[in-house]
Amino acid sequence: MTAQSSINLWDSATTIFAAAVTAADPAVSLRRRLRAAPFPAPKQGGRSILIAFGKAAPAMMAEALQHVQGDHVALAVTHAENQTDVDGATVLTCAHPVPDERGLKAGRQIIALLKAAREEDQIIALISGGGSALVPTPVKGLTLSDKITVNEVLLSSGLDIVRMNLVRQHLSRLKGGGFLRHGSPAPVTAYILSDVIGDDLRAVASGPTTLPIGNHADARRTCIEAGIWHRLPESARAHLERSISEQSLATEAANHLIGSNTIALEAAHTCAAQICRAEIVSNTLIGDVSDAAEHIVQAALSVTPKRPTALLFGGETTVRLQGTGIGGRNQELALRVAQLMQEHKIDGDWVFLSGGTDGRDGPTPAAGAIVDAGTFNRIRRAGQDPGSLLANNDSHKALTLSGDLLMAGATGTNVADIQVMLFGSDA
Repeated sequence: MTAQSSINLWDSATTIFAAAVTAADPAVSLRRRLRAAPFPAPKQGGRSILIAFGKAAPAMMAEALQHVQGDHVALAVTHAENQTDVDGATVLTCAHPVPDERGLKAGRQIIALLKAAREEDQIIALISGGGSALVPTPVKGLTLSDKITVNEVLLSSGLDIVRMNLVRQHLSRLKGGGFLRHGSPAPVTAYILSDVIGDDLRAVASGPTTLPIGNHADARRTCIEAGIWHRLPESARAHLERSISEQSLATEAANHLIGSNTIALEAAHTCAAQICRAEIVSNTLIGDVSDAAEHIVQAALSVTPKRPTALLFGGETTVRLQGTGIGGRNQELALRVAQLMQEHKIDGDWVFLSGGTDGRDGPTPAAGAIVDAGTFNRIRRAGQDPGSLLANNDSHKALTLSGDLLMAGATGTNVADIQVMLFGSDA
């Protein structure tokens, strides 16, 4: 790559991002894992019960049905962008990231299917990110409206995914091992595509086939410390205030990790190394977007400007909403990086991409954004102040004006986020 213009860098950055998404292909990831850990067969007279939920559910189910033998039933739950028919399976479409009535019905169908399982059956769970919102199954005393409010509060809290899902687990009948309790006494084997940095399986889709992250008191304390306790519905607070004996799991699942952000990041590095000098700076880019942007720009400041270079990051940042605008963590991160690069007077030939591997960033159709040294000036020429838009968490409007949105469409997978800082030879 000669890397003499932002156009070349833009194309290269999107190619690197696409390589990461391809490496997280759910079907390929499941097929690879099944070579080492094939589906267990049900006992004599039993059947296989396949249940998939999350953004990768259709792809995982389609692949799974190529490997299951004998009598079986299959149910998959996903969101509209990834909806597709799967031969041999019922596919339900629900809302994400805010739960809806369809998700409530889907959750009930999953529970009914689990409760119908017999000891001789084999339950196979296919789990991917997004499952928390897709199948809301509120505990007694909570309504769907309550769960929607809880979800909206959590999404705007700045909490990381592990702490958010700790709270969700204790307000759900399926999460935090609830899937196992409903399926008992049938054994459960789960294949999990992780969208959680560090691959804590208790947090992926809120851990339906694992022990919970913590107890009721931990969930309550998390909400209080985050300053969101009094924003929760009264029914949710009442449930978390109860003294509840922790339920032991009736059975333990065999949980198999099939794909992760780390695998996707390594694929991005392999691709980038074919284009220029490449370095993975961090595989744990987490925390508030403002801190993450500082970390990225500090790494950028250390780059020798005479050689094309790619700095790579993987993770999942958070945004604490202060304004009324629309955006997502990747769009806001990209805009903050553009702001800091301008403040540090880093001009020249560079682009920065931040994208969600699922193809969607927050409540927007964009996967993220690709910014460069001209981003802020393009926003100003469109008649808006980029700093004011950023302060209002209105990154989507700002990046629409600058023409810097990353539009990938639904990818059918979900392993968190990838960031690419790419410099040309004249950076």
